Amino acid sequence: MNAITSSWRTITSNQDKRAQLRAGVVGIGKQALEDHIPGLLASDGAKLVAICDENPEVVRERQYHQRVPGYTDFREMFKAEHLDLVVVSVPHHVGRTIIEAAAEHHIHVLKEKPFATSMDEAKELAAICEQADVQLMVTLQRRFNPIYTSFLQLADQIGTPFVVDAQYTLHVPDPSEGWRGKTAKAGGGCIIDMGYHLIDMILWYFGQPDRVLADLSVSARPDRDYDAEDTALIHFAYDSGLYGSLLISRFIGPKSEEIRLVGSKGIVHLERGRVRRLTNDGEVVESLSREQAWPSAAACQVDYFCRVIDGMRPNASGPAENLAHMSFIAACYESARTHAYVNPRELLS
Repeated sequence: MNAITSSWRTITSNQDKRAQLRAGVVGIGKQALEDHIPGLLASDGAKLVAICDENPEVVRERQYHQRVPGYTDFREMFKAEHLDLVVVSVPHHVGRTIIEAAAEHHIHVLKEKPFATSMDEAKELAAICEQADVQLMVTLQRRFNPIYTSFLQLADQIGTPFVVDAQYTLHVPDPSEGWRGKTAKAGGGCIIDMGYHLIDMILWYFGQPDRVLADLSVSARPDRDYDAEDTALIHFAYDSGLYGSLLISRFIGPKSEEIRLVGSKGIVHLERGRVRRLTNDGEVVESLSREQAWPSAAACQVDYFCRVIDGMRPNASGPAENLAHMSFIAACYESARTHAYVNPRELLS
């Protein structure tokens, strides 16, 4: 048996022997029901032991289905349950209060995106987590899906990449509806909300750009009152010569998510559930697809976070990393305000 095999078997054996971490969920909305709770139930590293939502009817229903204690006040849950970690999936403006309370009880946090509602809040939350010595990881399920992790391998085979074309769109009939229509609560519109995933992939694959130029729309429904952008067109560029654009919209249907990277010797086209490498004239060279990936990705994310808490893995989506995401987002809003290019790195200082 070689040293690598021996080391891996030791790690695996230790994982099998350890007790599952005790996990709670705050916020029982669509994301929790479709991703986070199924992910916890399928996890080897954590077990669901408590739930919390401000709606008592939702709590009663979930208590019946999950057979765990339910709360309408997260502070009471934190005091009573001795949690190791909590999944936070709440409206953006509520997240900070819950993270602060979790840090006080030394509970690690798996936070639904975005990390924060502003650059200043992001810096303050990063300091709070560091001072309390708690791990915080932002939920970015695509990083745990082999379709998305295969992108970089295929990108190495298309020569010198020079342009990126990406979009993430879906149709919400009324962009003013609920807290997402108000910048004061959401921190912004489609960029900071659904766009967070697309921005994460751009930073993951290509790093922080040197220049960002953005235009925003709040005009999709002129008969409604809202100030959080419904659509954004973002141009970004690197001093290396690579440049690209992002179209993000929560009004343009049908639902679409894709990234196309063009190089001197081919194209990589990434879609939800499929990634392909093509010639420059569009002929498919190779293709990889995956069905029913999201529950699996959610469970992998929970298990990875458990390993982060146990010190067995680095936190690849922690506060420090998400400060880069927030600086990109802040650069978009600053650019839209000033109608000028903005360097996201300058907003980190």
